[in-house]
Amino acid sequence: QVQLAESGGGQVQPGESLRLSCVGSGFTFSAATIEWYRQAPGKNRQLVASISGRGGSLKDYANSVKGRFTISRDDDKRTVYLQMDNLQVEDMGIYKCTFPLIGYWGQGTQVTVSS
Repeated sequence: QVQLAESGGGQVQPGESLRLSCVGSGFTFSAATIEWYRQAPGKNRQLVASISGRGGSLKDYANSVKGRFTISRDDDKRTVYLQMDNLQVEDMGIYKCTFPLIGYWGQGTQVTVSS
């Protein structure tokens, strides 16, 4: 069946980095657009980044993370990555990946940024 699983979250100080991973199974991963969302307590869910299928040539980022976050994919490993550099307090939240065409979500991974 279709499954998505996130990992790589943790607790860091401002300015530090994390790399999140999203592993997908049960569908043709290489053809699938994958999106990363985040949600902090009391705030709406926000689209952070997206990457197209078939090589990942099309990428998009929220303005708040542009220049700091990088989305990429390795289809041999059935994985989409989100490299997060220069993390700030406002980046805190639960990060989830989704295969939007069929509406499946992972369980999420927690990112905490504090000094």
